Amino acid sequence: MNQTDPTLDLFVTKAEAVSATVARVASPQDAFAYAVDLCDRKEACQLLVSGCEADLSAEAEALCDTKQTKVMAAPELPPEEHAALSTLCADKGIELTARDLRDHLAGIDIGVTYADFGIADTGTLVIDSSSEQVRLATMISEIHVAVLPRSRLRETSYALEAELRGSMQQSPNYMAFITGASRTADIERVLALGVHGPLELHILIMEDA
Repeated sequence: MNQTDPTLDLFVTKAEAVSATVARVASPQDAFAYAVDLCDRKEACQLLVSGCEADLSAEAEALCDTKQTKVMAAPELPPEEHAALSTLCADKGIELTARDLRDHLAGIDIGVTYADFGIADTGTLVIDSSSEQVRLATMISEIHVAVLPRSRLRETSYALEAELRGSMQQSPNYMAFITGASRTADIERVLALGVHGPLELHILIMEDA
C-alpha cells in the first residue's frame, strides 16, 4: 500500500480536485466499516412534508418533525458481503436495503457500490449501471461510497477501450462515468453541489487480495 504508483497518485489528485474524498482500504469489510461510520456520523435525511406551516393537529405536527431512519442502499453485493454489511448496519440502527430503492426515494443516506474501473487522468469512476438499483444508489443517495479495486485503475479512457467495447455490446446497457460529486452552476453561475445527484462522493481504493 505504501509503494509509489504514479497512476494511483494521479487518480487521487484528479478526484480530489473535483471534490471527491479518496481513502484506501484493505478489504470489503474495511470499506463497509467506513460507510457505516460515515452514515452513523451524519444526520438522517429529513422528510420534507408540505403544509407544515399551517395550523395542524398534534399528530400532524409530530409528522413534520419526524426524521426517518437512516437508510443505506447497497445493491448487487455478493451474498456474504451483504450479510457482513447488514450486521454492521444493524449494530448502528441503520436500515440496509439492496432492492426496491424506489420505495426509499424520500431519502437514502448512503449508497454503496463497486466501481468497475477508475480513470486516472480525470479522476473518473466507470460503473456498469444497467441495474436500476445500482443507478438509483449512485444518483439519489445523499452520499455515494464507491469501492474501486486498485487493479481496476487505468491511466486514461483510451486504455479502457477494449474492455468497455465488450461490455457495451451487451443489451440492455447503461455505463455511467462519474467524476466528483454532483454539481451545477446553471443558476446565476453559482456553483452548487448535490443538485442532480449525491452531495458527496467517497472513493475507497481497495487493495486486491
